[in-house]
Amino acid sequence: MAPASKSEKKASVDAAAWLFNVVTSVGIIIVNKALMATYGFSFATTLTGLHFVTTTLMTSILKMLGYIQPSHLPFPELLKFVLFANFSIVGMNVSLMWNSVGFYQIAKLSMIPVSCLLEIVFDKIQYSRDTKLSICIVLLGVGVCTVTDVSVNTRGFVAAFVAVWSTSLQQYYVHFLQRKYSLSSFNLLGHTAPAQAGSLLLVGPFLDYWLTNNRVDRFAYNSGSLMFIFMSCTIAVGTNLSQFICIGRFTAVSFQVLGHMKTILVLVMGFFFFGREGLNIHVVIGMLIAVCGMIWYGNVSTKPGGKERLNHSLPTNKTENK
Repeated sequence: MAPASKSEKKASVDAAAWLFNVVTSVGIIIVNKALMATYGFSFATTLTGLHFVTTTLMTSILKMLGYIQPSHLPFPELLKFVLFANFSIVGMNVSLMWNSVGFYQIAKLSMIPVSCLLEIVFDKIQYSRDTKLSICIVLLGVGVCTVTDVSVNTRGFVAAFVAVWSTSLQQYYVHFLQRKYSLSSFNLLGHTAPAQAGSLLLVGPFLDYWLTNNRVDRFAYNSGSLMFIFMSCTIAVGTNLSQFICIGRFTAVSFQVLGHMKTILVLVMGFFFFGREGLNIHVVIGMLIAVCGMIWYGNVSTKPGGKERLNHSLPTNKTENK
């Protein structure tokens, strides 16, 4: 009876973690769209830097209150993580500017096979045939939903390539560092958020000026735009934390596959907010295919042999977490 109770508790915590991530991720998309569409605040990289400032403040307060225990992350590991994470943010912003929406969506979908490759190479993970097929069905469904016009140019391809690999490496590294150094999600955020906040606030204004030809310090701030910026930063704390929780509890591949439920929800909410223009028969078919693939993946990947490590154990450093 005890094992069943333990598994039920784990399933409940897993579901809560996914729900937390979905709610905060969809919420921040809606708030950021309102901020950019209504007030014209197009400084995405600087805004992300502010997100990490808020996250740093939250982790610092929790440390002072004793809710986060002292831990250690070697500087070389921190540096690699911050490089991957910042290249991911910059790469995605530049890719969106230089590529068509269709190719940008294809690039985002390609993160799943890249994440699979990283797990196969570094973690010696083996996927069953059903797990591979379920991933392909998710890719097909989301592709049908989101990919429309597809045009490719050299600089756009390079930006997308950098974005895909840096994002995949960053998400893989979240799971890797938590396992190797026995870090909780709060611990890892406490180490990485200050470094990302500082680096993005240094680079962000210049990058945003290059992308938009507008200066963030000359933006016409008002009470409405400041309120949305505050809301975005507040929700971002939950988004950053829930991402680390989900990847830490599962893997980067599972986070990517099941995370496309957020794409489906954004499309559905767009239908309710903006009318039937955003929804047609091929989008509905794509949604149904993707949801079926996600359900299948969630089922087969948790079964014995669905996704397993082959005689490979990751060395951990628990002494440094004391």
